[in-house]
Amino acid sequence: MDPEDLQRLVTQTMPYGKFKGRLLADLPGNYLAWFAREGFPQGQLGRLLALMHEIDHNNLRSLLEPLRAR
Repeated sequence: MDPEDLQRLVTQTMPYGKFKGRLLADLPGNYLAWFAREGFPQGQLGRLLALMHEIDHNNLRSLLEPLRAR
């Protein structure tokens, strides 16, 4: 994992879909689980969504809070 990916989760927004414009770190768990079932997109976005799914699934969202303050 690239350490910068954690920072990207709290700065990059979802580029399309139902949650377009929402920070990746703020996407709901059920939406991330849907991607996990149906398949993540290719490239950096898919990698970030998969990372956020793992963080959400393991109840570690609080680890991103210090990064939001930057």
